Amino acid sequence: MSRVLLPVASARDTWRATRAEFAELPGLSATAAVLLIAAAASGLVAPWVLGRLVDDVIGGADTGRIVVRVAVIAAAALVGGVLTAVAATVSARLGETVLARLRERVMDRALHLPSATLERSGTGDLVARAGDDVAQVANVLTTAGPLLAGAATTVLLTAGGLFALDWRLGLAGLAAAPGYALALRWYLPRAQPYYARERIAAGERSQAMAGALQGVATVRAYRTEREHLDRIGDRSAAGRDLSIEVFRLYTRFTVRGNRAEYFGLAAVLVAGFVLVRTGQGTVGAATAAALYFHRLFNPIGLLIMQADVLLQANAALSRLVGVASLPPVPEAAADVPEPDGALEVLVAEHRYEGGPVVLAEVTLRIEPGERVALVGASGAGKSTLALIAAGVIMPSDGKVALGGVPLNDLGEARTRRRIALISQEVHVFAGPLAEDLRLARPGATERELHLALERAGATGWLRALPDGLDTHVGEGGHRLTAAQAQQLALARLILADPDVAVLDEATAEAGSAGARDLDRAATAALEGRTALIVAHRLSQAAGADRILVLEQGRVAEEGSHEELLRSGGRYRHLWDVWNVG
Repeated sequence: MSRVLLPVASARDTWRATRAEFAELPGLSATAAVLLIAAAASGLVAPWVLGRLVDDVIGGADTGRIVVRVAVIAAAALVGGVLTAVAATVSARLGETVLARLRERVMDRALHLPSATLERSGTGDLVARAGDDVAQVANVLTTAGPLLAGAATTVLLTAGGLFALDWRLGLAGLAAAPGYALALRWYLPRAQPYYARERIAAGERSQAMAGALQGVATVRAYRTEREHLDRIGDRSAAGRDLSIEVFRLYTRFTVRGNRAEYFGLAAVLVAGFVLVRTGQGTVGAATAAALYFHRLFNPIGLLIMQADVLLQANAALSRLVGVASLPPVPEAAADVPEPDGALEVLVAEHRYEGGPVVLAEVTLRIEPGERVALVGASGAGKSTLALIAAGVIMPSDGKVALGGVPLNDLGEARTRRRIALISQEVHVFAGPLAEDLRLARPGATERELHLALERAGATGWLRALPDGLDTHVGEGGHRLTAAQAQQLALARLILADPDVAVLDEATAEAGSAGARDLDRAATAALEGRTALIVAHRLSQAAGADRILVLEQGRVAEEGSHEELLRSGGRYRHLWDVWNVG
């Protein structure tokens, strides 16, 4: 299945969404802006007063005036330091608040993504957005952002101070502007595509790592560690090469910025010299102008040096806004009745993103309470048919209905309540075992949890847990075996109590010793409900009411276990080979 990445917001949509987040915090945003301006303005005092001090010394002013000038410079430095610290604190708080709100929106949309969307995009892209991209944006909003905002404010106010000293000195300082503008014009169009590709490469790397880690048992069983490591290495190398290219661009960019900086300072010094020489200006004004322009070095350098951080954050932010702006999953129409009846699957044809046909001419109707098993060789289309039946993906040409109601009309939320899918990739959430189980039924009592585990055949290992249902499981806690994790998933199924259960090799990870126990647990969990089972072992198929044998995406045989054995076809051959094995 080819992957289709989650959407990325345009520059306009990203700016609109970011502005809206700050607009929802008007008081905090205004306070941060005022403090940043005040901190930058306080930095203008010292050069101005120092210029006056130079003129006073040249003019032979008395000691008292000089002492006052020095005191003003010291006070301005102290006030500026305090204002800078307070402004950074308030700005960081503003950034953290905006980031928290954005993160909540992204996670809300991510957790409510349609199953088909997540199936197409894969988990790596979403993990990269929730991890690396959030970290990039967090750096700008909470750390680099306040510094950059302060630097930009300082540049604007200092440029204004130059013109206030003498408009001719201000014009001389502007001589550096074309150099900076040309450097940015050269750099930004070249670097932005690299950063966008770098974020995609991070998602590809996360996808490769997530796939290897999620299927680590299978990877080890088939000894494909080297192939997975090579794939991860290729994805990492692609990201590394992109980073090196960006660094090369950035190095050339900083050289252009330095040229503009030196040219601007030379222009201010020459203009000051001419004005003093012709009697149109004072030495103090020229000194203050030079100090003002020199004071621009750090903030302009910071803006230039952090340009790549802004570009990276912009690329990451556009990916986050792309997820946060996804439309909510549509609810079912009010007039759609609650379905009650058979599950019908009609697949005239299904293919993944223009690829080869993987299913064709499949008609499946499962009556209420009936259990149907799917068997066939690897690649026959069993898992695809199971995903379609569960409503996770929609067929390219076909339909799925429950009780006569198409799943598209039923809506994502109601479909998930009525149809449950359990695969062999079972996730155990970190935390108390009881909380993990209550994901299926939040209000379940301890007695109901115990009964569900007992029905799933988990009583034995439950009693062995140190704290029973309060035992922390998952990452950082008690590790459950693959078979125990599948029993936990079956217990969740019992608690959720859906009308239809789709098991996609849900007991495949059990070893031969626990296979029968897990099969019995699955049978107990499916009792009284409609079920479609992708059979990993033919013993699972033998207990089903009906069996479909798939070959190259088509139904080759259909019937009960006994009927298919008597027919002597493909199923009989699979059964004989399995029994010999």
